[in-house]
Amino acid sequence: MSDLHAHLSGFVAAYSILLVAASSPGPAVALLLGIANGQGRKAALITTLGITVGSMTINLLTLVGVGLLLSQAAWAMSLLRLAGAAYLLYLAWGAFRRAARPPAVSSADSPRAGPLRLFAEGYLLQVTNPKAIAFWLAIAAIGATEGGSAGVVVAFVAGAAVISFACHAFWALALSAAPVRRAYAAGRRWVEAGLGVFLAFAAFKLATSQR
Repeated sequence: MSDLHAHLSGFVAAYSILLVAASSPGPAVALLLGIANGQGRKAALITTLGITVGSMTINLLTLVGVGLLLSQAAWAMSLLRLAGAAYLLYLAWGAFRRAARPPAVSSADSPRAGPLRLFAEGYLLQVTNPKAIAFWLAIAAIGATEGGSAGVVVAFVAGAAVISFACHAFWALALSAAPVRRAYAAGRRWVEAGLGVFLAFAAFKLATSQR
């Protein structure tokens, strides 16, 4: 307990950065918007779980130094940016297709992705997101677990997982609320088109980013 208490200030600083990062609208929230309104709350929460596991994957990698290695290897970061941009373009293409031929939200026959695919979409989006890696590198620089025992590391990762899931679950629940779903049903063509533009722009920014 004394070991954990000694790292408390580092935990607070690291979690503050994570709270801002996880709460800020971005590609993950755009993905949750489409899934929440197209498939409902449960599907959005499964995707949220994928996003959280992806975030914790980056967290663990930075803790063992892989994140620092990526930050120093220009070719690795470039490859990661291109992979992330390609995945965002894939999501944008799906949004544009739904804008051109909007599915009926209330239809029982509407195609629905299974849990594994929903989880994978959230996971892949997060682990290929250089912005997320940048935030975790910033968190790693704080050294919240430096010199700590295995218990300190486990506590830090567990707390980070709770924060990441809670922030994205808030978006998933809010975006799947009945008023939001009704608004989406009324203007889903424009919503999906807007999501497509946003995701395509995010892909462009990732692909052309110099950092």
